[in-house]
Amino acid sequence: MRTWWAARGLRFRITVVVGGVALVALLALSRLGVGLLYSTLLGAADEELRTDAAAVVTRLEAGEAPASVRAPTLRIVDTAGDPVDGGRALPLDAREIRTLAAGDGVVVGDFDELRRYLAAPAVLPDGSTRLVVAVGDIVGGAVLLARAAGAFVLGALFVAGVVAVASWAATRAALRPVERLRAAASVLPAGERLPVPPARDELRALAEEMNRLLARRDDAVARLQAFTGDAAHELRSPVAAIRAQAEVAVAHPDPELADETLRAVAVEAERLSVLLADLLALARADAGRRPDPRPVDLVAAARAAVARAGTAPPAIDLVAPAPARAAAGPAEVDLVLDNLVANARRHARSVVRIGVLPAGRWVRLVVEDDGPGIPAADRERVFDRFVRLDPEAGGGAGLGLALVAALVTGRGGQVVAGEASGGGARLEARWPAAAP
Repeated sequence: MRTWWAARGLRFRITVVVGGVALVALLALSRLGVGLLYSTLLGAADEELRTDAAAVVTRLEAGEAPASVRAPTLRIVDTAGDPVDGGRALPLDAREIRTLAAGDGVVVGDFDELRRYLAAPAVLPDGSTRLVVAVGDIVGGAVLLARAAGAFVLGALFVAGVVAVASWAATRAALRPVERLRAAASVLPAGERLPVPPARDELRALAEEMNRLLARRDDAVARLQAFTGDAAHELRSPVAAIRAQAEVAVAHPDPELADETLRAVAVEAERLSVLLADLLALARADAGRRPDPRPVDLVAAARAAVARAGTAPPAIDLVAPAPARAAAGPAEVDLVLDNLVANARRHARSVVRIGVLPAGRWVRLVVEDDGPGIPAADRERVFDRFVRLDPEAGGGAGLGLALVAALVTGRGGQVVAGEASGGGARLEARWPAAAP
């Protein structure tokens, strides 16, 4: 049932709900109206019976004999319910007789029995008590009540139907702009945006939000296309070099050149391997597939990165005045350190300085070199993918700093490029500090 309901259109569901609620409310009002009419009719019948009975009580208490006041709608009985007016017994059971004898103005009978009985006590001159029972025929009231109930139900059905039709029409009119948006979206060319309704309502907000979504999608597609093109370009260079070396070796099988050719192929293969590893790491960072953060000893990780860099110049100085623990992943921190150190060594003239500094809610990793530095206009662009400010420097595909930015910002951190105190480049990565 739930699946069937969910498969119906919004217009249908709104119409059914509104019509159903209206029908239930109208039927409840009809029930209330019938109840009020029921009480009114019985009250009118009782008042008429009470008037007739009171007149007879007055005559009996004045001394008239019970037989002299007998009438088709009036009976005189004793307190046990036995007739004293010479007529037949009342068609009432013992419980109803006891109810009538209980006191003044007691009534039995309703529309189901089509008769109403009202008893009024009368004290005769000899001191005995008789009951004057007024009998009312309420067939007419029952017919009126039945007709009224039928009219109420038919009226409720009719009004609920009118409300449902009105709801269908109103919903259709309200959803017409949505249908126009859907139709426009179905034929929307790439790069275009949905028309924004002039009214400042929910539909305008929906159209604006969808346009923002389309803009983000177009931006993501453009970045993906640019990334794919740049990746293909970067991959082409080492692959072409390997192919050229192999073709030369095949065309000129000179044993003296074999070692040189193999070394060149190994260099290009290593370059290709590094590029593919960076691309894979970037793809994982973009997909958000990373383990939960845990405390990482940034000082120990920096010492390990210095050890991996080796002893070849330029020299590397590490300054870590205090323990610092970052909320990150150990493998991510190692990648960030390796890329920052490799970038600094590529551009440094004589020395690379690494600083690990706790700073309140953050821990800072600062890597400086004494190279040419980064122009102020390029200090944000340097973290973009495949950006190389000095293509002649070689040694990279322009992915290292982009990977650093993706890994650090993915943990809620920041990356900043600036100028070192003695000139050169200054790159800083900040992670949230791990809880103590």
